[in-house]
Amino acid sequence: MLTVKAFEFNPVQENTYVLFNEKDACCIIDPGCYFGNERTALQEFIEQQGLIPQLLLNTHCHLDHVFGNKFVYETWGLPLHLHEKEQPVLARAPEAGLLWGMPFENYRAGLVYLTPGKQVAVGEDELTILFLPGHSPGSVGFYSKDQGFIIGGDVLFRGSIGRTDLPGETTKPCCGASANSRGRCPTKPSFTPATASRPLSDGRRNTTLF
Repeated sequence: MLTVKAFEFNPVQENTYVLFNEKDACCIIDPGCYFGNERTALQEFIEQQGLIPQLLLNTHCHLDHVFGNKFVYETWGLPLHLHEKEQPVLARAPEAGLLWGMPFENYRAGLVYLTPGKQVAVGEDELTILFLPGHSPGSVGFYSKDQGFIIGGDVLFRGSIGRTDLPGETTKPCCGASANSRGRCPTKPSFTPATASRPLSDGRRNTTLF
């Protein structure tokens, strides 16, 4: 069984996830750690829990989701897994960082392309790769059939979809992907977005969609 640990990193308030099981295998999804104390928080959690990182995964490659890819690779030697259509988005991320006033060094090691419909393994636990384009051309989600949740990047938020006004984004695939992800899942899953939203009217933040 997978346990989900979330961190809120960088000025964009991006959600980084560490998924781990009872045998200490773990994966790191969308490491957005920009500042040194954020990188330390991620590393200390993994080390203090005695976890063994096995996978580095990106749901998509907007800058706030990739700040920590290089750090994870240099710390644990994990190559980056992403959808092939996200490679040009990853390549543009440093330029976007300059525009946002957040310069950073990009990940430059090998890439492993994810195939929708296939699975990635965290020890003995599996996540199915869902293709969810719209917010970004190659956005994917990671679906746990056994536990009924999706790590879905920025495709869905509580009460809305992710923004679709950036280069390579479009509303129609995003809405279709959101519906299709639910249709392909045998049960209605909980959906965990990868960027914190603005506070809801009652003061709560949009961190999980059920």
